Amino acid sequence: MVEKFYLDEYLSPQEEGEEPLRVALVPRIPDFQQICQKVKEIFFQRYQQEENLQSAMEIQKRAIVGYQKEVDFYKEKIGELVAENRWEGAEIPTWYEDLIDGIYHENWGMAGMAEWFSAKYGQSSSAKIIGDRIYFLCGGEMVLMPQRISTQRRDQMIRAFLLLTPEERLDREFHEVYLLDGTRITIFKGAMTKKDQDVIIFRRYIIPNYSFEEQARRHTIPQDAIPLFRAMVDIGYSIVCTGAVRTSKTTFLATWQQYENPKLEGVILETDPEIPLHTLMPQAPIVQLLADNDRLRTISKNLLRSDADYFILAEARDGKALDTAVRIASKGTKRMKMTFHTRNPLDLPGEIASEIVKTEGGRWDATRLKVGESFDYIFHFVQLTDKSQKRLRGIYEMGLNEQRTEVYVTPICLYDYETDDWKWQFRLGEDKKQLGLEENRDRLADMERIMKQLTADHPMERHSMTEAVSDETTEGGAV
Repeated sequence: MVEKFYLDEYLSPQEEGEEPLRVALVPRIPDFQQICQKVKEIFFQRYQQEENLQSAMEIQKRAIVGYQKEVDFYKEKIGELVAENRWEGAEIPTWYEDLIDGIYHENWGMAGMAEWFSAKYGQSSSAKIIGDRIYFLCGGEMVLMPQRISTQRRDQMIRAFLLLTPEERLDREFHEVYLLDGTRITIFKGAMTKKDQDVIIFRRYIIPNYSFEEQARRHTIPQDAIPLFRAMVDIGYSIVCTGAVRTSKTTFLATWQQYENPKLEGVILETDPEIPLHTLMPQAPIVQLLADNDRLRTISKNLLRSDADYFILAEARDGKALDTAVRIASKGTKRMKMTFHTRNPLDLPGEIASEIVKTEGGRWDATRLKVGESFDYIFHFVQLTDKSQKRLRGIYEMGLNEQRTEVYVTPICLYDYETDDWKWQFRLGEDKKQLGLEENRDRLADMERIMKQLTADHPMERHSMTEAVSDETTEGGAV
């Protein structure tokens, strides 16, 4: 497969009568795209000649999907072709690590998206393909990359993704699948998008260190509140982490869980496999379940009968999931953890009640009261104008009044945009005290002492204590 060459291209002009120049005949190296095409053709020819066609097909399928053993096999064969044809000096696009890596990804792998999976972009949590354009999330912003991807190559990539979930039909216009490393792929195509503007969204869960100290270093949470959070975990309060997409609410929930007693039995229910508790807490007896709406309806009764010490709903998206959470909490289960999308944490009980009633029926006011007594604290997160910066927007104590006729949601901590710091007011409801006395008296004393000190050091302005807080104010000044 040596590239053809012509002798006259290598001979310099010479005067009549002179001895011919003797030159080394070096074949011209094809450009990168030509090499990729030649390799693809050779692989196809060999594939057709395979005696065990089924085995060859399976290797190819697993290589395309991304199984490392088969990928390494393909790269080894590519390397042999590169050496055999003396292509080592070929110029490659800057977004590939080397020639062999580039040939593999251009033909069978992630094409220009391969760079996002490299160490260079290991802390980028999201990427998008829109039409032929590729974007990586860098520093909180979607950055247009120089590489492009053709319609044909996008279609090939989508077919490869769907090999991971054979039940997904190719003719559907929406798909959601997961790569082997847990990356979530969301696909919009066909009539759902404009012509030649189909969309592939890549999302992965990124956090280098699940610790309160790491989040404080990033200034997502206040450093001096870490002892308070540790005490609250030890006591066993139930929490809801709220906020919009990419505000660190799931990261905070996973971090909170890291400090949980590893001897307690837990159950985590996710719609997306985002929190790898088997890696984060390998010694803890935690059952990890994945369930969409239909599956949740099937297993919810079993969850309600479970004898687990606590439950985690990594993202409660609909009324059925929320109803399950409230029912579990109403049994007296402590240490519950949940995330929920909302712009206004003060209206959390009403929003959850509305979702439950819409799906499961019942009375809104009675359901709202159940929600109010199901969780103890709300941690609300926002994204700043610099989207790489996240902040704990506020902490709210939630419960019922003494007559148990109304829900209260009271801020005990609010973020001040002007000072880039947090303000505090001391509050510890009677039901919160009672839970602390039952679970851990020493840690309750610590919690009370720390909250009083935070309030003394950073007092909340009087008007902020009852003012409604919405994410609509996040671009402005202090609340």
